Amino acid sequence: MRPTGRRNIASPSPWEPKFGYSRAVRIGPWVLVAGTTGSDGEGRAIGGDDAYAQARAALDKIETALTEAGATLEHVVRTRIYVTRIADFEAVARAHGERFGSIRPASTLVEVSALVSPALIVEIEADAYVGERA
Repeated sequence: MRPTGRRNIASPSPWEPKFGYSRAVRIGPWVLVAGTTGSDGEGRAIGGDDAYAQARAALDKIETALTEAGATLEHVVRTRIYVTRIADFEAVARAHGERFGSIRPASTLVEVSALVSPALIVEIEADAYVGERA
């Protein structure tokens, strides 16, 4: 049984229906955004092999999901970033800093061996706290 007040947010991602997850879930004052890549509706990497472009595209998708759930980037309290090449740290940090520089959520960036597609090199999660009256 689903908790009362739970709202699932979907996106055009081809993986959501295949794996059975939502782009974001709003439950009470929390909005939890799933790992999000810089991919288009067909699963192709936006920006090719450019980590900065992929990070920006992922952050755009995160912002869209937050908006649909009644939140903004200002509500984000934590991000988790996964990269397949730690050398892309500065490019990804630049994209993150452009969106969150004044918000400064708690954040983690780690290198992983692979993402769902070899073309994808950045994945970002976000948790937002909106409060009960958002």
